[in-house]
Amino acid sequence: MAVDISNILFWVVFTLVGVISFSFMIHKISYNRKKKILPPGEMGFPLIGETMEFLNAQRKNQLFEEFVQPRILKHGKVFKTRLMGSPTVVVNGAEANRFFLSNEFKLVESSWPSSSVHLMGMDCIMQKQGERHRIIRGLIGTSLGYAGLEVLVPKICNSVQLHLAKNCRGQESISLYRLTKSLTFSIVFECLLGVNVEPGMLETFERVLEGVFAPAIMFPGSKFFRSKKARQQIEKMLVKGEISEQEVIDNVVLLVFAAHDTTSFSIAMTFKMLAKHPDCYTTLLQEHADIISNKRSGDNLTLEDIKKMKYTWQVARESMRLFPPIFGSFRKAIADIDYEGFTIPKGWKVLWTTYGTHYNAEYFKDPLSFNPSRFEEEIPPYVFVPFGGGPRVCAGYQLAKLNILIFVHYIVTQYDWSLHYPDETITMDPLPFPSQGMPIKISSKFI
Repeated sequence: MAVDISNILFWVVFTLVGVISFSFMIHKISYNRKKKILPPGEMGFPLIGETMEFLNAQRKNQLFEEFVQPRILKHGKVFKTRLMGSPTVVVNGAEANRFFLSNEFKLVESSWPSSSVHLMGMDCIMQKQGERHRIIRGLIGTSLGYAGLEVLVPKICNSVQLHLAKNCRGQESISLYRLTKSLTFSIVFECLLGVNVEPGMLETFERVLEGVFAPAIMFPGSKFFRSKKARQQIEKMLVKGEISEQEVIDNVVLLVFAAHDTTSFSIAMTFKMLAKHPDCYTTLLQEHADIISNKRSGDNLTLEDIKKMKYTWQVARESMRLFPPIFGSFRKAIADIDYEGFTIPKGWKVLWTTYGTHYNAEYFKDPLSFNPSRFEEEIPPYVFVPFGGGPRVCAGYQLAKLNILIFVHYIVTQYDWSLHYPDETITMDPLPFPSQGMPIKISSKFI
């Protein structure tokens, strides 16, 4: 019987096509199952993305209201965008804070603009990862442990009182924000580091800070250029003051950056809230009157006295909740991250925000109202995050707390004061500050 070759070839080809098609279909199904599902959101224009909207909202201190919240309403608590040239996922909520801040070095790492890295220094703690970060942080933590704080309290008391006597006695009006900036600067150097503050040092440091979020363009006249030059001057000042190791210099610069504007802003917002809520001020004033009633005239505060300032710390924390000194911070994914059913690709940025919990009724009832008593109850972890969290939680947290409480004590017990502009607006450049420097009328109680 004759074999029909053409018929055989037809069935061979037909079978091969079927096998290939079936294999392709199986592969496609498997691929789709493994396919990365990115968070919802809009990437904006090429390269710049939504950077302009982000910066405009940040400059007006309306980052949450004008940028984050509208996108949460549209896309949910996790959304993608493009900021400063990088694809970025913005996350909100206590669980998001816990997940990303506690997974530092495992899934994410700190991510700062190149200008910040150049100005703070490659050897500062914000650039260290893993074990080296742990070692440096441990050294900082040792100086701010219980024994270190006991030594610091009388030093800070003396510094605050001298500063107030020099700048407030005989004055009718002062800039509270400017006063606290120069004071916190002096405390870092003189009380913590034992380095005398030289004339012009504060102004030089502030020129460094001006460029930490500016484009890293070394062009004469640019913000970064001026800041870089100021950084070189700072190195000469610190070496002259017998601080010579590069790692130490870099961490001193970072410490001033971390403590200087943030603590000053927190103090300013505490007084803003006290001025707006006289009933709270009355309660706070009584707390401090009770403390000095058990002390002899001229005695400094002790660490035990600081522990008694429970209501004052509630007021300060509620002020920081409403006016966080930082809006959040960026991390970079060092591996593909599966989160909330989405994939955040390796190399993408992650932005967590303080506002994601601070302004959320899920965590704080009636979140836009000022209510210090809410801090009588224990706040769950990763809900109140003005100092960050996880391995990179602010190492200077206890120093900031001392600065705030001691400053409040000496102002309210030794001076009468009132705000010139109770509704003074807050702006940012790059960190938040009262737009007019928060001028206050002030007079000594002992004149």
